[in-house]
Amino acid sequence: MLLYSVSENGALRKVKKVDFAENKVFLIDDDKTIFLWQGKKASKKKKDLSKRKAELLSEKKEEPAKIQIFEQDKEYGAFIPIMEDLKKGFGQISPIERRDELHIQYEDTLDLIEAGLTPDLEAVITVNAHNIAQEGKSYEELCKILAELQISLTKEKGKPTAKEIKKKEEEIFKSSSTYEEICWLISQIRLLKEKKIDKQKLADFKPSS
Repeated sequence: MLLYSVSENGALRKVKKVDFAENKVFLIDDDKTIFLWQGKKASKKKKDLSKRKAELLSEKKEEPAKIQIFEQDKEYGAFIPIMEDLKKGFGQISPIERRDELHIQYEDTLDLIEAGLTPDLEAVITVNAHNIAQEGKSYEELCKILAELQISLTKEKGKPTAKEIKKKEEEIFKSSSTYEEICWLISQIRLLKEKKIDKQKLADFKPSS
């Protein structure tokens, strides 16, 4: 993993740790993923140049890296668990070992359906999750949707209150769930609420990564 601080003219300077100062922008190259962290007082010029630098670094790799951009105090998903380690410092080390992340295998699923195979539970959830991802909602919007669905699923009477939804939304936002994982969970619960799958089947079901 390589850590860089981005200067006002877009130059990258290697650093040993990330202090997350509000006027700074940091680029974290974790091989297959490039993280960009942007302080809330960093200039627009610096933010724009950092994005271009990330794209150039990605283009130089054998396989393009996934670029994820995080604004200060709006971090989410897999980035949150590594923030404390970034503060302590890594230097130049191997990529961080993280749990396998779910990826929506839409193209493969579509090929099987078009070949005439009856879609199974995973295929139905996959297609629906892909459609949700294509709507282009923000991570925060998806967290709110999932929060309301989860509460309404377990609440016996009445609609979820705004306070209940907000609390659950914050829990989901602070988790290490990726964008695709949240789309998958929303798809699962919607199918359950539509009574297309039963609760036990949902509990026993494990998606392939």
